[in-house]
Amino acid sequence: MAQARSSRPLSPHLQVWRWGPAMLVSILHRVTGNGLAFVGLGLLLWWTGALASGPEAYNDFLNWVWIGEGGSFPFVTAILGKVVLVGLTWAFFQHMATGLRHFVLDVGAGYELEANARWSVITLAFAGLATALFWAFVLLR
Repeated sequence: MAQARSSRPLSPHLQVWRWGPAMLVSILHRVTGNGLAFVGLGLLLWWTGALASGPEAYNDFLNWVWIGEGGSFPFVTAILGKVVLVGLTWAFFQHMATGLRHFVLDVGAGYELEANARWSVITLAFAGLATALFWAFVLLR
């Protein structure tokens, strides 16, 4: 039994789909999960290794990640460490918000186009706001 050929592709590609907030947060969910796993795990292992190695190694860790004293480029290394920490914080909040969004979608709610787009934008805004509030609390206390 022969079927008529269709001009539609068998497997949709990124060129077929129009980018939207739902697609963005779905991709960001995967990216932030991998970032938390690899960068967060690397930083955690470095921190615990520095703790186990004694006060000098721990001070070196703090200088690279937070304080920025000593070394060849103290200000640059401290800024780079803070950027990594802020990035990990944003990744955490973004991953958490999109995870909750996916949980709601798994229940069967929020599949309407407008609601899906609205909640996608809300997850992006929540992650930015929560990161800013977290770092304001840390730095201003």
